[in-house]
Amino acid sequence: MDVTARDWDERVDRACRKLPERAQRAVQWLREPSRFPLRLLASILLILGGIFSILPILGLWMLPLGLALLAQDVPALKVPMEKSARWIERQWRSWRGR
Repeated sequence: MDVTARDWDERVDRACRKLPERAQRAVQWLREPSRFPLRLLASILLILGGIFSILPILGLWMLPLGLALLAQDVPALKVPMEKSARWIERQWRSWRGR
């Protein structure tokens, strides 16, 4: 099965629909093309925060979130992000099945 950038976009859309309405609006606002500078800044800060996850407030959770946000503007990241998400889902299912 081929993984495409569209698969990642659909995954993000499905995830957004599961959020509370206020969070949905915030994510939709952030995903607008005109918000590129803000998205870029936020993604860089999240990635840096993930790299420095040894600090108490920052955490490793920030790294994938920053990459996911950056994938909105860097199409080459969408397929690896989708493949990673599928791998995590498979691992989760196998772990829960034990």
